[in-house]
Amino acid sequence: MDHVPSAAAAAGDEETPAPRRIVVGRPEGGGIAAGPSSAPTFDAVVRERERALVRYAARILNDADAAQDVVQTAFLRLHEHWERLSAEPARIVPWLYRTVHNAAVDHIRREERRRRAHEESARDPALTLAAAGADSADEARRRLVERELARLSPGEREVLALRLEHGMPYRDIARVTGRTTGNVGCLLHNAVRKLAAALREGGAL
Repeated sequence: MDHVPSAAAAAGDEETPAPRRIVVGRPEGGGIAAGPSSAPTFDAVVRERERALVRYAARILNDADAAQDVVQTAFLRLHEHWERLSAEPARIVPWLYRTVHNAAVDHIRREERRRRAHEESARDPALTLAAAGADSADEARRRLVERELARLSPGEREVLALRLEHGMPYRDIARVTGRTTGNVGCLLHNAVRKLAAALREGGAL
């Protein structure tokens, strides 16, 4: 019998990238496709719903690649809960859309945290200082930076390393070091001021 694509599948086939294949392990003894003929199979749900779910996620994320990742995550979660959900087929589609929505929102929040951290780092004068020293091809400048770093107090060196080498925000540095965020900011300010003054004096800035 010829396969007739659904209206949802035909609506945007040309604009939607080909979904990535969902590959999951199958339990021994027949796998997730086994069962009564009236019950849906996992593979059938993936075939019938994947493209529409990718379009739905892409609407939320405005990113086709991220949408495919989110939908793959949702299908993997469906596989984990298949035994329970397949007993109530009417719940599967609403559950999938809710799971895709939640995964998309989580993705947006992660990206927003990364964006804020990047913007905070871009405003941090310590990063400009690092570019002037550690990333420079000038050996004399690197030696000067290393010498002045050694002159900092242990606390100043610690918070500067966590900020520059590990990219931690002030809040996380405070948690790691047991300090307040205000104390972390003060130590970083002092460290940057000392290094900047030494580099200017040495002609490196």
